[in-house]
Amino acid sequence: MNTYDKILAAALKVLEEEGGAQFSTRAVTAIAQVTAPTLYHHFGNADGLLSAAIVEAFKQLFESKIAAVESTIPEMALRQGWDDYVRFAAARPRIYAAMMGRLLEGAHIEAADHSYQALVQNIQGVAAEGKLAVSAKAAADLVWASANTASWLYVTAQIRKAPPPQPDVVDLIRESVMQIILIQRPNADSK
Repeated sequence: MNTYDKILAAALKVLEEEGGAQFSTRAVTAIAQVTAPTLYHHFGNADGLLSAAIVEAFKQLFESKIAAVESTIPEMALRQGWDDYVRFAAARPRIYAAMMGRLLEGAHIEAADHSYQALVQNIQGVAAEGKLAVSAKAAADLVWASANTASWLYVTAQIRKAPPPQPDVVDLIRESVMQIILIQRPNADSK
């Protein structure tokens, strides 16, 4: 592993363990076993390193979505994409919080755009089958909002010193939005 990648991996480790508020170059240099001048040579300053780490986290999120085998059935792929996104936040809540914080600060991160575009493509697949009860834009907004809501339950569990949300709660969030955006077909058994 080259020095740049070693420092970046250490920065992700610090973010994962300490979160954005406690992020320090001192902790990163200790983990990466490099000097501060070496870190600054590669990243300019602490914010440059933090930005690079967050961009890398978004890349990892997007790559995990690409690597996931999604169903060829658009409605199922939509659910799987939602689950993949929330699973990332559940596994890495401090990194997820730092990622969202950076976006809220106005950063433009290409991998974040790609992640959202994957959602839009899944919505378009469902729309092409005539299964949307709302506009594609509304469906994308609702799915995006619900995935982020479920993800924040994992982040705030740490703040509240509470256990993570129960899987059935997370499933209920996903399925509630699916009921809103998808045309409900009558059940053959209810005739």
